[in-house]
Amino acid sequence: MKLLVVRHGVAMDKDEFARTGESDDLRPLTDEGKDEMKEVSKGLHAAVEELDVLATSPLVRARETADIIADAYGIKLPEVERSLMPGTSFSDFEDWCSSQREKKVIAIVGHDPHLSSLATWLLTGRNDPRIRLKKGGACLLSFESAPRRESGTLNWLLTPRQLRRMAK
Repeated sequence: MKLLVVRHGVAMDKDEFARTGESDDLRPLTDEGKDEMKEVSKGLHAAVEELDVLATSPLVRARETADIIADAYGIKLPEVERSLMPGTSFSDFEDWCSSQREKKVIAIVGHDPHLSSLATWLLTGRNDPRIRLKKGGACLLSFESAPRRESGTLNWLLTPRQLRRMAK
């Protein structure tokens, strides 16, 4: 199985959004962030031809990113997965992955440092991040079966700039 891990695109400034009084969970992508993710998504599609599952954190900026990715792949809207929320247990994500066992390629969209830590945990079993996903960046991990702790192989780690170049 392959796991495509994507950090959400550039979102509205946290402090600026806080002044609206709304929950940070509702903070959206900027227009520039949306445009960048459209190009990044084309690069993702060039790197990974098909997705069997696309799942996203329920937070707005991740959902908006996942919607853009779904559009680039011509697939249905993403599944909301609570184990992709910041601060959730990696074992909850592992449990969700076991229910996806028959899939070949799973894509997930979430937040940092949660995703960088999750990827590190899947690769090494360590909780502290050893890779860094930039906003709109992605990595591809591979597993002999469903993703689980300390069982993955890093295929690649790409910045948004690299992914945009692949789109051309």
